[in-house]
Amino acid sequence: LRQVTAGQLREQGNALFQAGDHAAALAAYTEALSLCEAEPERAVLHRNRAACYLKLVRAGRAPDGRDVKALFRRSQALQKLGRLDQAVTDLQRCVSLEPKNKAFQEALRSLGSSMHERVSTMSCTDSKVEQMFQILLDPDEKDADKKQKAAQNLIVLAREEAGAEKIFQSDGVRLLTRLLDTAKADLMLAALRTLVGLCAGHRSRTAAVLAELEAPRLSAVLGVEHEQVSLAACNLLHVMFDSLKEGLQKDFRGKEDAVVPDSSKDLKVLIKHLLELLVLEGASAHGRDNALNLLIKVVPRKSSKETNNSLSLWVIDQGLKKVLEVGSTVCGAPGSLPVTENSRMSASVLLSKLYDDLKCDAERENFHRLCKDYLAGKLRAVQAVSCLLQGPSDAGNGVLELEGMMDSVLSLCASVCEAHQLVAVEALIHAADKAKRASFITANGVSLLKEIYKHSERDSIRIRALVGLCKLGSAGGTDFSMKQFAEGSTMKLAKQCRKWLCNEAMDAGTRRWAVEGLAYLTFDADVKEEFVEDKAAMQAMFHLVRSEDRSVLYAVASTLVNCTNSYDHEEPDPQMLELAKYAKQHERGWDKPDFVKRRVRKLLTAGVVSALACIVKSENPALTDSCRELISRVFLALVEEAEDRGGVVAQGGGKALIPLSLEGTEVGQTKAAQALAKITITSNPELAFPGERIYEVVRPLVSLLHLQRTGLENFEGLMALTNLAGISERLRQKILKEKAVPMIEGYMFEEHELIRLAATECMCNMAMSKEVQELFLAEGSDRLKLMVLYSGEEDEKLRRAASGTLAMLTALHPAICKRIPQVTVHWLEILQALLLSPSVELQHRGAVVVMNMVAAEREVAEQLMASETLEILSVLAKDDQDKPRVAQAAKASLAQAVAYGLIQPNPGQA
Repeated sequence: LRQVTAGQLREQGNALFQAGDHAAALAAYTEALSLCEAEPERAVLHRNRAACYLKLVRAGRAPDGRDVKALFRRSQALQKLGRLDQAVTDLQRCVSLEPKNKAFQEALRSLGSSMHERVSTMSCTDSKVEQMFQILLDPDEKDADKKQKAAQNLIVLAREEAGAEKIFQSDGVRLLTRLLDTAKADLMLAALRTLVGLCAGHRSRTAAVLAELEAPRLSAVLGVEHEQVSLAACNLLHVMFDSLKEGLQKDFRGKEDAVVPDSSKDLKVLIKHLLELLVLEGASAHGRDNALNLLIKVVPRKSSKETNNSLSLWVIDQGLKKVLEVGSTVCGAPGSLPVTENSRMSASVLLSKLYDDLKCDAERENFHRLCKDYLAGKLRAVQAVSCLLQGPSDAGNGVLELEGMMDSVLSLCASVCEAHQLVAVEALIHAADKAKRASFITANGVSLLKEIYKHSERDSIRIRALVGLCKLGSAGGTDFSMKQFAEGSTMKLAKQCRKWLCNEAMDAGTRRWAVEGLAYLTFDADVKEEFVEDKAAMQAMFHLVRSEDRSVLYAVASTLVNCTNSYDHEEPDPQMLELAKYAKQHERGWDKPDFVKRRVRKLLTAGVVSALACIVKSENPALTDSCRELISRVFLALVEEAEDRGGVVAQGGGKALIPLSLEGTEVGQTKAAQALAKITITSNPELAFPGERIYEVVRPLVSLLHLQRTGLENFEGLMALTNLAGISERLRQKILKEKAVPMIEGYMFEEHELIRLAATECMCNMAMSKEVQELFLAEGSDRLKLMVLYSGEEDEKLRRAASGTLAMLTALHPAICKRIPQVTVHWLEILQALLLSPSVELQHRGAVVVMNMVAAEREVAEQLMASETLEILSVLAKDDQDKPRVAQAAKASLAQAVAYGLIQPNPGQA
């Protein structure tokens, strides 16, 4: 009984809240709390009370200075929200207005005590900060748990602005520096994570931290062997860069309200030390990778709208050769810099981003010159070429065209030195990207690669030679007329690639070359069909995605794009198509839609979604924009069939698609957004995108409405937004904020009937928002006229959507009822046609619109009752058995007309 009563009170509170009586709703929720014991229900009630307090504060922002009740109510709400100083001001005003009111006097005394406790707590926080540092810096303190707790408390405190400022004012930066200098990993981690809290979003504190710690110390910590410490230092430096760069973009005062000297010098000092770290022999391999990743994130412009690329130019002048030094280092080679399997890929990505950030030919010419100047030693030159070809390929191709460079590559392929051979074969693979160059290498290097593949004793070299052959064998892509090798050769190469891929005795760095080979060979329909039948090979590839060597990501994504046929298809010339058929080179049976669908199912069963989700979560530079685009293409293919979408969401596909739809190439973002739309259309969006995630889906869906998108993308975007708009007011507000309504309106005039219908249905759900309702009343607007006219169209679905919108608008906004007769002379004819429709659904919508119009104004009701509408309503009112909802609305209209005195009551009615 207690639980039922609490539930009733909660419902009562909800109704009061919706009606705008927030004080009464608060009282209902409070009483329900006193009767409720179940924790989940109590949590809901507490959240509802918090919402009431916020509403009360907002409503009472400017109460009448003499409205003591409003002032007192606002003081209570402010107190609950922790704004004690504002609450005191309101209470003092209440006491001055009613000095004898004991309730006000007691509330003021109680509030004074609360503020005293808060002051005590703040002073207590000072002593706690001091105590935490003492525990951490005490060399005699042996209690590890105590130290860990102190470190964690410090980190948590620094995350709050007040706590961060307290640490900073308590000589925290100097004490944190002492923790860093202990060289103990746990203490260094605590110091670095606390410093992140101090620097995040605060330029002046960041400048002070940099002045105390100094760039050399930060760079040294980044280069330590301990991987977690290096990563934490990388995170701190990233936060520091963001805070300092924010000050360059605007006259930054922000929450710190302090003017700080120009930070461009600080930025350059930090970057200078990062560049020096790249070639520092004592730096760890992962420290070098972290430095490269940081440079990728903070140096190039984020968008072409930023006009200043001076930081990139400065880094190219000061550090291009240092980046090339890392890119040309062979992993594990004796006497070379310590690097990881990912280092060269990271260097390539940085070079590519720097090159893309250049704005004119003179800047690009300087980049080319510096690259050519660097290439001195033969081995290093070939390795550097390989790095450039993976990054800014224009620069790499320019270097390859230097006299004797290709000859050097081919001669090193025949070297007896394993390291030389390995470097040269990789360069040959990357050089074979262009059909022109592939032809040259086919003529000069294929026999050499075959020789290496057949006779080399090292699998690491054989597999690279195989990939070279794979790449040359698929130089024509899907164009069979451009194939370099005889038919059947690709199948043999693919079989060997799968065999190596499944060989767990080989290291991941070598096995990823097998995926590189498959990325080229799966252009062939027979190869991709055999691959998806080999479950062990698919599982091995997905397992590689989770390895430390992230350079495999692009090859995996390319292989999956080929298997799902999710690349762009160009319409072939009909004449060439006939020639291709004659030459038996046209699309093979395995690439027809039914076989593609079957391959997609096999990939889904093998766990492709979780593998792709793992790739998307990667923070590695190997996840380039082009790689993101490939993954988006695969996801779109995976959700093509409605019955597969639930499984994709369950394995993390929905979550992975959101960042793909917000970052990367325009094509990639659009493909990901379309995949999100397909999921949103056929799934429950609240289950597919739980919690706050559902609000992140809105922007990608709105992007599908842009004019440059295809009709299908427009349609699916509208359908998905319709589903979201029907869920909650907060989602409708998010759609409004993304400026989607004008685009939705535009598509209501679309010639294509399905797009027009989808837009009208979307507007129907959006009309539940007051802002949208007001648009229908705007002077000079034809929105309402369009809805009325669409309610009389022949297309039943369009009529249903338009009349549904009218029913909702007339129910929520009575002023619209008065406007309908003014927008078109056909309004009466259209409403009567709805009432006489053979569709019960349309009849009901028409009856509700008439009911709302009759209730809104006597003059409108008089027009309706003076027409044949009266007779139609009288007939509909009698049909209680077959059409109860229609009859109920008709009766309500007639009853209101009787109340106006427009008609006489029917003596036969009960």
